Amino acid sequence: MRHPLSGLAVVLLIVGLLVGGGIAVRPPLEPEDNGLSENESAALWSRDTDNGNTGVNATDKTAIQQLAAHTDITYKRPPSTAGTWTRNDYRDFEPGGDNTSVHPGYADLTNSTLIKDAHSTIFVVQPSTRGHLQSGETPLYIAPDGRVLGVVDYRVSEPAGQNWTKIDDQVTEVRLKQDGEVIARTDGTQMPAFDYAGLESSTSTVTIEAEIEVTFQRPPSGTQTGLRESVTDTVVVSDSVPVNVYDLQVFASHSTYPNGDVGVAIYQNRPWQSYQLSSDGTANVRGVWRFYTARDTRWESLIQSTEHGTDVVESDAIPVYVHAFPSVLGPQARPVRTGPDISTVWGSERPSPAETIGENVHVGVVDQPYTPSHGVAVRHHTIENHNVTVRGIVRGVNSTIREPDTESKRQIRRSNLTMTVLATNGSQATVRIELRDEKTGEPIGLDSDSRRAAIVDNERNGYISVAGERVRTNHSGVAITTVTEYGSYTAQYHPESWLSQDPAYVGDRATVQYHPLLSFDGWLALLVEVGWQFTPFLVAIYLGLQLGSLFTFNDTGGR
Repeated sequence: MRHPLSGLAVVLLIVGLLVGGGIAVRPPLEPEDNGLSENESAALWSRDTDNGNTGVNATDKTAIQQLAAHTDITYKRPPSTAGTWTRNDYRDFEPGGDNTSVHPGYADLTNSTLIKDAHSTIFVVQPSTRGHLQSGETPLYIAPDGRVLGVVDYRVSEPAGQNWTKIDDQVTEVRLKQDGEVIARTDGTQMPAFDYAGLESSTSTVTIEAEIEVTFQRPPSGTQTGLRESVTDTVVVSDSVPVNVYDLQVFASHSTYPNGDVGVAIYQNRPWQSYQLSSDGTANVRGVWRFYTARDTRWESLIQSTEHGTDVVESDAIPVYVHAFPSVLGPQARPVRTGPDISTVWGSERPSPAETIGENVHVGVVDQPYTPSHGVAVRHHTIENHNVTVRGIVRGVNSTIREPDTESKRQIRRSNLTMTVLATNGSQATVRIELRDEKTGEPIGLDSDSRRAAIVDNERNGYISVAGERVRTNHSGVAITTVTEYGSYTAQYHPESWLSQDPAYVGDRATVQYHPLLSFDGWLALLVEVGWQFTPFLVAIYLGLQLGSLFTFNDTGGR
């Protein structure tokens, strides 16, 4: 039941809005016919003030209620609770009678001769998710198949003069439009509910348009006889909301590694929630998006308009929306240790959307630039290509990858990397690096003729790293480099993404030793160097021996 507020109460309500930046009172937690449990209801209100006060004795609160009283609850998937609450709460909206029009404060009101304060206002579009992408970009994503709920109300004004009798007042028709085209219609009702299906992926506008008609009559005046005088007034009222139809389209490429692991690269045209890589759900990849629910604060109070003025009343019908935000957790594979390996992530960096969340919402939104992933390549041993499912950020919108065609499959082969020392000159060594297909023996060239990646349309050349440098083989699969210090050198082949090659290759390593004593030339150079260094000493010894022989006495001759 609505309770009109006095003038003082209205002033206090406005002051509260100015001081608090918005109504931050938690909706009552008493049991309601809203289709949710107490715990589910407690977790809905992310725009409340998290001060621990729920109006319920602490000893009577569940753990979830106590948690929700101090912080905001987030979800890893779009929850169904917002839709359940809104669908049931919508039934609590009560249009006014002939003399009263009930509407939210933002409603676009229309007045004519007999019809006053008329409006047609969208209550909710379901399923939907408000995406917080960045500052100034918060699209409302809606499912291609869903439901639009609205309300229509007005009040009747009697024509000037006497003896008028209202013959009829009604909503003659309500129409649902997308970009001006009627996609559904219903006979007169002040609580229109439209089911729609098959909306094409696009940025568009959804509109509810209502036609209202009022008729008055009065008998002929004075001594006149004949037909009764009749007056009919008709108005058309509407409300629109910009939406982004969320039709998740998925493209994929597949590969098989030499050890039997499966690779899949998935690209989608919209933000996504997760990938399920196997039918039993044991292998998953979760994207950057997490979710919370919050009420539409524009519906927390309603205005009752009469010919005498307006009253503000508490609303019995409050829509709740799902919101998606980039989480500090980022993309993750599940299970953590034994789950898929995320090999590549594609996306364009965006600034943090933190300022779009609201001061009374406390969730783990990124506070610095982030990269939403539009494509991910993963590797795992249990990927079932025909069972790969992409879950969207709008509840119920998922996409299953079709059985891959031949062109989307890639071969991944083993590579064979070898290194040999060609020559040394004492100060450096010339090293020959050769890269070939292990199975066929064909050379693998890593020259500058790049091939564009199938998904990201970006050059991704492989390379070989050795001694802190990057080298690339020519069309013969050979590269020549030099090293200047003695020691062991390891070359590592870093293949480009398997998406840009067919066949593609896994990496390989090779090691070579550079030291003078590891070759005949080195030994010869060492002997020459040692001999050259010892030559003065040998000459000195020889001369000493010769001089010593000159001064040797003949003992027998001296007697």
